[in-house]
Amino acid sequence: MQSHADIIVTHGRVLTMDAARPRAEALAIAGNTILAIGSTAEIAAWRGPATRVIDAQGGTVLPGFNEGHLHLFTGSAELEQLHLFGVKGFEALSAAVRRFAAERPDEPLLIGQSADYTILSDTHRVTRHDLDRIIAERPFIMFAPDHHTAWANTAALEFGGVLQGRRLGPGNEIVMAEDGLAAGELREMEAFQPVIERGASGARERLGLSTGGEPDPAPSPAERARDRATIRRGLAYCASLGITSLQNMDGNFYQLDLIDELAQAGDFLCRARVPFHFKSFMDLDALDKAEAMRERYASERLRSGFVKLFIDGVLDGWTAVMVEDYADRPGWRGEPLFPAERFDAIATEADRRGLQIAVHAIGDGAVRMVLDGYAAARRANGPRDSRHRIEHIEVIHPDDIPRFAELGVVASMQPPHPPGSMGLPLEPTVSRIGEARWPHAYAWNTLRAAGARMVFATDWPVSPLDPIGSIQAAMVRQPWKPGLPDHRQTLMQALASYTAESAHVEFMETRKGRLLPGLLADVVVLGGDLEATEAEALHTVRPVATICDGVMTFGG
Repeated sequence: MQSHADIIVTHGRVLTMDAARPRAEALAIAGNTILAIGSTAEIAAWRGPATRVIDAQGGTVLPGFNEGHLHLFTGSAELEQLHLFGVKGFEALSAAVRRFAAERPDEPLLIGQSADYTILSDTHRVTRHDLDRIIAERPFIMFAPDHHTAWANTAALEFGGVLQGRRLGPGNEIVMAEDGLAAGELREMEAFQPVIERGASGARERLGLSTGGEPDPAPSPAERARDRATIRRGLAYCASLGITSLQNMDGNFYQLDLIDELAQAGDFLCRARVPFHFKSFMDLDALDKAEAMRERYASERLRSGFVKLFIDGVLDGWTAVMVEDYADRPGWRGEPLFPAERFDAIATEADRRGLQIAVHAIGDGAVRMVLDGYAAARRANGPRDSRHRIEHIEVIHPDDIPRFAELGVVASMQPPHPPGSMGLPLEPTVSRIGEARWPHAYAWNTLRAAGARMVFATDWPVSPLDPIGSIQAAMVRQPWKPGLPDHRQTLMQALASYTAESAHVEFMETRKGRLLPGLLADVVVLGGDLEATEAEALHTVRPVATICDGVMTFGG
């Protein structure tokens, strides 16, 4: 047994996230493993001449945050794009876009992010003509925060070959104007992908979402080096926020290979799990690739082994699938990306192969379809500890709430997403949902009370990546009107959904997610006491050190 620790964290308020011993003052690390947990005096006995000591100075010490749903490559690329969160009105948008364009004179496609649906006004939908008034001579496209709707100027629509419209698959739309040309609004991936493919990166960062395939043609060495640098920047950002594990929600071999190349070069920053993304045009034998990804990448640092799908879109674009009509669009319930029978077959085959499944489902109709597919898989293959997931669940029908516990399905929720949270406007989302469905929207505590296991995440870059900000959003959320359910979370509920529960959903609960001797040394040290901080001020408590696999990845 090792006689001395490599790292000691002392004088902390250690929250182990383990019910048997929930609190301590210090911990010792040897190699990539937690050696001991105890009082400051007890852990001091492990100190040797080469031991690195981190004095937490009374700050909270936690298992490293496990971001349960993000898009690493896309978010990393967007760190250098135009950010429009909080921009409101034509003049403010115009100033931001023109300033960004002037700073990047050689960029073939200018891209903006987090443009609110009501960025120009609460009633006006952006058109290409609006954007042409700002910048007409260079292609410009901007995305809504949910990344499911984009608005492009005429130059960008021509650049991508979609100004005249084109035939798209279910759930995708190029909104057309009365003049027979594209109005500028592009809904869902197939509509805006032809535009963003013309950018400097060739949209390689989005391949894990758009096609699930590999770059074709293969990137040049310079392009591959650029992509590695992009992902490294994103991983370093994760580490700076106390994140030690991430569960990506799009994927292909290319992303896995790039992350592995960084780690092999000694640039390890964060554990990652990357799925195979199954698209609607694929045959069932495409799951062979998912199995190949699982076999090639199965270490504790980098793994695959699950399948991600989208079954619907988003509420604000009327592309989420609802059980009943949209409140503000009678006669329309959305169009699923897979017919129910086909999704049942995909879920059944993936489950038969022992692959975990994670499905984006926002509307209550989509959630029901996914639950039905998981039930079909169970009938065909028999029950097992599959831990299949549903991502987002922004509206759920009350009849489907108990099915999560019955089927062992994990609810993957995003605290920053409810309208009114973290600066998001209420409209148009609450009107899309309709007041009758408000009690079952973003229903965290209702699902918990029914026995559902729950993980929290941000869906970065849809929402800011900061786990502490997300935890704050979970704790301070307010009902949209008196009498609606109170879905505020306790601090310990939110922390568990970012640590122990997030480890459980990826079948790693015996290796991480808690601070216990013998578990992996994934630790975040905060520069303040979370329990002594008012919920509204949690965002002021920042990580001062992040340790992943016994490696100092930030601060210290």
